[in-house]
Amino acid sequence: MRLLPYIFTLIAYGLLTQSALAQPDLDLVYHLKASVVKVHALTNNGGHGVGSGVVVDKDTVATNCHVVANSNGISISKFGDSMSPVEMIADWRHDICLLKFKYLELPAVKLASAASLHYGDEVFSIGFPGGPPKPQTIAGKVRALYPYDGSLIVRTDAAFIMGSSGSPTFNQAGELVSLSTFKSPGKQAYFYSVPVEWIQSLMQQPPATSTVPDATAFWDAPVEARPYWMQVVQPYQTGDWQALESIAHAWLRQEPQSAEANFYLGSALHGQGQAAPAQQAYERAVSLQPAHIDAWSGLAILAQQTQQPTLLSNAEQHLRQLDSQAWPEIQQRLSPQP
Repeated sequence: MRLLPYIFTLIAYGLLTQSALAQPDLDLVYHLKASVVKVHALTNNGGHGVGSGVVVDKDTVATNCHVVANSNGISISKFGDSMSPVEMIADWRHDICLLKFKYLELPAVKLASAASLHYGDEVFSIGFPGGPPKPQTIAGKVRALYPYDGSLIVRTDAAFIMGSSGSPTFNQAGELVSLSTFKSPGKQAYFYSVPVEWIQSLMQQPPATSTVPDATAFWDAPVEARPYWMQVVQPYQTGDWQALESIAHAWLRQEPQSAEANFYLGSALHGQGQAAPAQQAYERAVSLQPAHIDAWSGLAILAQQTQQPTLLSNAEQHLRQLDSQAWPEIQQRLSPQP
């Protein structure tokens, strides 16, 4: 099984399923860009931080709190104009801040919900990655959905960089589902966004009195205090199978019906050469989440390695249905490497 770390790396980074994405409707994007703003924050040492934001209600812009935390001044810019908020409503732990204005005169987007998303759904974000003068559009697919604090954290393969924090993520109908917020370390990162449900809940809260955080963002907590779906990333990508197995078991004790926990357990066992229990975990994952393309990919690899033609045929059929380009690329990647 010497190819396992290489193959799992490809699955982890999403390189096995990079089929062509349907680009969002250009007219729709044009209209949505009118609601996306660049957020500016003056830092305590005289620096200038930049993020993104989106109009979610009359005179109200949603962004990430870490964009404006500990700032001496906040403003937004749009169409060459600049405007400062009159107050802010903050949920520091969930990393969502609402900036309130007078006479903003920008249209609010329609709100959907993260709960309406499915694995494989095509989404797109609009923001200011790297701080360009005009907002940029990045398309991607939903890679995973993680239950957390009464809603769902959304992981997509729509990559973002500094300046994108607070970028709205839309479904194909142009409805807001989440805000691009944080990523895992390294060049081949996982990209996460926080749900619009948290924005809707925050709208009912009183204003903050300071830009100084009163809590640490959940994703910035010490590693051992982070959600299990964050803890698994590094050992999975580095092939530390024993550590991954330990985390996956702990995750399953907390969430026995988690398709993601079962997938990572299957990956850990597969990486350690335990084919039979790995297969059981993968199969449990796809029974809980039939569109889990990474689990089907793991099953396909395992079936080829253990010479199970029926399982291989079944996995291939599902991969073709979920992504017509996935299986041929897996076959190509399974070829011996020089």
